[in-house]
Amino acid sequence: MSESKVIKKGSCSRCGSSDANVLYEGGTKFCFSCRTYSKGDEDMEQPQKPISINSNHQNFSSGVIDGIPDRAIKKETTQFYNVQVLHDRNHNVVKHIYPYYDINNSHIGNKIRLVENKGFSSEGNLPRAVMFGQQKFPHGGKYLTICEGEIDAMSAYELQGSKWATISIKNGCQSALKDIKANYDYINKFEKVVLCFDNDEHGRNAATKVAQVFEPNKCLIMDMRYKDANEYLMKGKKQEFTQDFWNAKPYTPAGIHNLADITSRIYEEDNTETCLYPYDGLNEKLYGIRTGELVTFTAGTGAGKSSLMRELMHHLLTNTEHNIGVFSLEENITRTMLHIMSVEASDRLYIKEVQKNYTIEQMKEFERKTIGTRRFYGFDHFGSITTDEILNRVRYMVKALDCKYILIDHLSILVSGIEGEDERRNIDQLMTKLRSLVEETRCAMLLVSHLRRASGDKGQEQGKEISLSMLRGSHSIAQISDAVIALERDQQAEDPVMANTTTVRVLKNRYAGETGISAYLLYDKDTGRLQEIANPLESNNQSDVEDFL
Repeated sequence: MSESKVIKKGSCSRCGSSDANVLYEGGTKFCFSCRTYSKGDEDMEQPQKPISINSNHQNFSSGVIDGIPDRAIKKETTQFYNVQVLHDRNHNVVKHIYPYYDINNSHIGNKIRLVENKGFSSEGNLPRAVMFGQQKFPHGGKYLTICEGEIDAMSAYELQGSKWATISIKNGCQSALKDIKANYDYINKFEKVVLCFDNDEHGRNAATKVAQVFEPNKCLIMDMRYKDANEYLMKGKKQEFTQDFWNAKPYTPAGIHNLADITSRIYEEDNTETCLYPYDGLNEKLYGIRTGELVTFTAGTGAGKSSLMRELMHHLLTNTEHNIGVFSLEENITRTMLHIMSVEASDRLYIKEVQKNYTIEQMKEFERKTIGTRRFYGFDHFGSITTDEILNRVRYMVKALDCKYILIDHLSILVSGIEGEDERRNIDQLMTKLRSLVEETRCAMLLVSHLRRASGDKGQEQGKEISLSMLRGSHSIAQISDAVIALERDQQAEDPVMANTTTVRVLKNRYAGETGISAYLLYDKDTGRLQEIANPLESNNQSDVEDFL
């Protein structure tokens, strides 16, 4: 049939179809339901001439048109798709020959399937071919069913009563996206596209990728109760296939829900664990340290970041039952162990001269109560290490060693292991990876980040008030963190109380929202500990603090 202009679509008097009969310019009619021509108002007796399987005169394999009994496929279906078979002496089907056509409906190759070993071979120029069966439905329509293989396409066509256009991708689900994109204009002629891919992980993943190519609600995915369309056919489950076909759902991107459908989550038990901070002021605003959150601590040099991290390590040891992972990237692991023991001893054991004041038995006791609990895991690093290597070790600590709390001191050293000179972009990428890691593992991550160099008359070493904009490198630190806590200390103050007092300021609080000054921590030079005190600027508290010193 030469390509002519379509005038209109209407009913067919021979088969009763309401819209499959097409009137072309010149007066010729063709019914795509019963495959017959007519002229004017009179039906023609001869059926449509099938497309020749060897129309290009190449020496392709050939067989006979027959049914495929072992797959429950009728002869009428194989004849419609021009599929040929070969028989053995006992008339058993031993080979299937699936014809493939190009965009001009020229037969350009075959895919051949051996029944015994389920092996496939091909001949001709299949890369130029359109999808299997595509030449049978050239003008679009209401529904197009796309299957994962030729057998499934023929099965689905039968199960649908030969009513809807049904085709197959060329090489299984691995070629699905490529085939769909290559034939997008053709597929888009149909009002709805129904994906009837195999009911397995590969099939479902392929269907999800394909559905995203089309505009919303155009592509529907079948949720099949059997493995594939052919299994429905072989089990005689036509009704079930029909139900699953009409129940096919549009693709919905992961994570998007109608909230009314997930209200049960409100009442599910929250598996988040909370450990209070060692300081009341922080707890009043933040309500503790929660698993599944990333908290960033920031300060200038000498404001007490490392001291606070050691206090938190010891606090988590004594107030939780979980293991703790420590990445102290500015010091070797031996010094980290001594710092943890120092908090237990309330003395600066990391100083050799101080260690001499204790017997080996006393040192062993401090060790037993901290490192000896076997709940601390540290990273013994030497030389440069990439960010991905650090992330890999964090993941291992959480998943393999059950570390619910991860402390990283500090961000700048992690970034230094990233190639490239764009610090901002590097921090953006790193923070995104850390956030994903927290979500994946549901650990609590406590991260130290440095500040940018201070501008103006007053520097950070003079207790300059810190804001989120002062975080070094990127706004992503503030955006991605669940909480940001700043430490401020005027190290140049003449008053010894003020020179040793750290103001703790909450800059971000995603959980409860409340920000501002939360606590004052006094550093005791003799013990190396941070103790919470009342506001030293209030006159009635000054004498108490001086007595403490």
